[in-house]
Amino acid sequence: MRRAVVRGTGHYLPARVVENSHFEATLDTSDAWIRERTGIERRHFAAEGEFTSDLATAAARGALERAGMAADDIDAIVVATSTPDLTFPAVATMVQAGLGMTRGFAYDVQAVCAGFVFAMANADGLIRSGQADRVLVIGAETFSRIMDWTDRGTCVLFGDGAGAVILEAVEGEGTTADRGVLSTDLNSDGTLRDLLYVDGGVSRTGTAGCLRMQGNLVFRHAVEKLAKTAHHALDKAGLTPADVDWLVPHQANLRIIGATAQKMQLPMDKVVLTVADHGNTSAASIPLALSVADGEGRFAEGDVLVLEAIGGGMSWGSVVLRW
Repeated sequence: MRRAVVRGTGHYLPARVVENSHFEATLDTSDAWIRERTGIERRHFAAEGEFTSDLATAAARGALERAGMAADDIDAIVVATSTPDLTFPAVATMVQAGLGMTRGFAYDVQAVCAGFVFAMANADGLIRSGQADRVLVIGAETFSRIMDWTDRGTCVLFGDGAGAVILEAVEGEGTTADRGVLSTDLNSDGTLRDLLYVDGGVSRTGTAGCLRMQGNLVFRHAVEKLAKTAHHALDKAGLTPADVDWLVPHQANLRIIGATAQKMQLPMDKVVLTVADHGNTSAASIPLALSVADGEGRFAEGDVLVLEAIGGGMSWGSVVLRW
C-alpha cells in the first residue's frame, strides 16, 4: 500500500506582532480578558502589500529546505485557504510560480479552519491513487483582511500565517505500523453555516465582507465534533487514544483544545500548543503547529499524531498519521 509520509515541514509568520494590549485603545477589552477567554497573547498581521500567496510561498520554501528537495521534485501543490489573493487563479498556482516549479499541478481547497485537514486528505488520495508521488500541502491565511475591528468577539481571535508539509509516497505493509497517513475523517453540515461565516462574497455582495461568529454555539459544536472525528479516524486506523503520542489541534481557543483533549483522555503534555503566540490562523494553524513542533524536535519517528480541526460550513475532520 502506498502511504503518504511526511518528509518536511515549514512555516512563515509576518514580521508584525500584535499584542493583546493593542486592542485596549479601541475596544472594551483587555489583555487579561483575552488571555482568560481564549489563551491568546499575541498574533501576527501581514504587512501592506503582503498577500496570502507570499506567506504560502515562504512556508513552502522552508518545507523544501527541511526536506532537502527542490521545487521540481514536487508533483502537486494543494493550498488550503479562505483568504486568497484573488478570486482566481488559485493561490496554489501563485506558489507554483513563486517557487519556480515548472511541472505538476496546483489547486486550492476551501473548508475554512478545517481546510488543512481536507487538503491533507486530498493529498493522501493523490498519493494512494498514484496521481502524485510528492505533494506540497499548505495552509495559508490573511484573516486580518476580513475582520470587523469593532467586534471584540472576533477581531481579537485571529492572526495571519502559513504552514507547509511535504508528503511523499512510500510503500507500506498496509498495517497500523506503517509510517505516513493512516486514516482521515471528513465531515460537514451546511445547516450550521450561520454559526461562522463571512458576510461578503463575489456572487452575493461583490465585496470581501467580514467574519461573523456565534461564539458560544461554535464552542459547543467544536468540543463535541472534534472529539468524535478524532475517535472515528483512530477507529479507521485500528488505533485507540492510548496509542496517540501527540494531538495537533486547530489552534482556535485554549479552552476548546483543553476540553477536546479531556474527552480523548489525553494529558495536555501530549498536545501541541501555539495558540498563545499565533492566535487562530484558520487553515494555517495546524501546519504552523506541526512545523514549530518539528523544528523543536518534539516528534520521534514512529510517533502517532492526530490532527483535528473544525471551521465554518460547518466543516470538521481529522487525520491520523505515523511520523
